[in-house]
Amino acid sequence: MILARADQASRRYGDVLALDRVDLDVRAGELVGLLGPNGAGKSTLMNLLVGLRRPSSGRVELFGGDPRDPASRRQIGVTPQETGLPGTLRVGEVVDFVSAHYPDPVPRGELLDRFGLGDLARRQTGGLSGGQRRRLAVALAFVGRPRLVLLDEPTTGLDVAARHTLWDAIRAFHDDGGTVLLSSHYLEEVEALARRVVVIGQGRVLADDTVDAVRGIVGVRRVSLVADELPELPGVVRTERIDGRLHLLTTDADQLVRALVTAGTVFADLEVRPTSLEEAFLAITSGSEPATGPEPTGGKPAQPATAAAGGRPTTA
Repeated sequence: MILARADQASRRYGDVLALDRVDLDVRAGELVGLLGPNGAGKSTLMNLLVGLRRPSSGRVELFGGDPRDPASRRQIGVTPQETGLPGTLRVGEVVDFVSAHYPDPVPRGELLDRFGLGDLARRQTGGLSGGQRRRLAVALAFVGRPRLVLLDEPTTGLDVAARHTLWDAIRAFHDDGGTVLLSSHYLEEVEALARRVVVIGQGRVLADDTVDAVRGIVGVRRVSLVADELPELPGVVRTERIDGRLHLLTTDADQLVRALVTAGTVFADLEVRPTSLEEAFLAITSGSEPATGPEPTGGKPAQPATAAAGGRPTTA
């Protein structure tokens, strides 16, 4: 069952094309990670799905209807990138206020304990640290027992312990049958949580598949070695030196190693391994072109990399 859908959805802000004919389906029970650099269109897409913005063209659906329908929006929970909480209200009062909007909210104590805030119920929100305020903002997305939760950069500003507390709460919600769409710049966060990854760059979907499949789409491997100098090598996407070791991202590790041997390069401690999601992400987004020209009408443009994730192919 599809809970949220974007169908050829585009969004303009003046002359800027923030989203360029994006297709996306979020199905019941999924935990989808939305990746992309700043300005890629992630927040714009989320705003369309929850009815805060309207598409300039195309359409979006929430539970089969208009995202601006209050009946549909009562079934979602949202944490935007930035939130404001009344500084004089206590944490428990904020939870009670939001809970009053729902027929069967999660009890205050249960919710606060789930997000590591149980001892802060009487603290004024103005006296919370930035990380505590962020945890409270995320907790409020779950208070109404939503069917679908959308989290935009949920762990920004959190330390490692607080981030893992949120991860555990998100996993628990998903394990109980909840559906989650989250965007993040923390690529290890998506690797830790998501079953499906959607990569957005310059307003378009560049890849949509499992974490392993996204790595496979770009076909990049990391070759690490110790060497003073290297000859010009084929298929190298990126080179960096860290703590005396050279790290080469390459589309053909076998060819690269053969070239090293053929050139008589002196090297040691050679290591070849698959890329991380971060490396795959960088390789995909580095190939995207700006979507700033006139908005096309009709048809589906070719994509740098796309793949189906349990249904119709997702292209943009």
